[in-house]
Amino acid sequence: MASTDSRRMGNGGGAGGAFQPYLDSLRQELQQRDPTLLSVVVALLAVLLTLVFWKFIRSRRSSQRAVLLVGLCDSGKTLLFVRLLTGLYRDTQTSITDSSAAYKVNNNRGTNLTLIDLPGHESLRLQFLERFKASARAIVFVVDSAAFQREVKDVAEFLYQVLLDSIGLKNTPSFLIACNKQDITMAKSAKLIQQQLEKEINTLRVTRSAAPSTLDSSSTAPTQLGKKGKEFEFSQLPLKVEFLECSAKGGRGDAGSADIQDLEKWLAKIA
Repeated sequence: MASTDSRRMGNGGGAGGAFQPYLDSLRQELQQRDPTLLSVVVALLAVLLTLVFWKFIRSRRSSQRAVLLVGLCDSGKTLLFVRLLTGLYRDTQTSITDSSAAYKVNNNRGTNLTLIDLPGHESLRLQFLERFKASARAIVFVVDSAAFQREVKDVAEFLYQVLLDSIGLKNTPSFLIACNKQDITMAKSAKLIQQQLEKEINTLRVTRSAAPSTLDSSSTAPTQLGKKGKEFEFSQLPLKVEFLECSAKGGRGDAGSADIQDLEKWLAKIA
């Protein structure tokens, strides 16, 4: 009996081999029956594998809970950060490090995100973006709508880099351009800001494509945005870039309510 069992294990490949006769029998039975039954079984297996794959992707996605607030200095990132967390106004100053806190999303699921306010100083912003970008579920690029006309080139250059980094990630984050400070009379609309940024990024593409590349040739990240030979538009990107208008300060002075409802809805949507 012992020698017989040994031969059986050897021929069957262990525990898996013990089931092989049953699998063969099932296969023969299916083949002898109506081919429709075999098609149903194959379809059920395909659905099962799809569900397993979807669950795997969902679990990876759920591990990315960070929402990065990025932008130039004085764009209002920190006040937006405070308003989202507390609803209150607070005097802020230029940040030189990151700040993070749990944010309870206003939806039926009651899920949480982690808001991370990144410094906007030119010497710091890219290194902080590099540190946190892999954990980003979403990126909120904050623009000072009132100062946009004089800052458009700097905004476009930083945005260009943030978009390149976002597209190069395995799990592309949701992307929003928040046109802040709409309470100020001279603030530019989200539509105008979008049009101006598309023009500036198109100019950047031309100048950067003419410059010698210093990137590692093994890198899989793109080196240019948009479609070659066409004027740049955000709709050409492999990620959806959305625009909305907001005001962290509000239109009735420091004690007034902030106009961030659309931003809160967007956060609830991507959570």
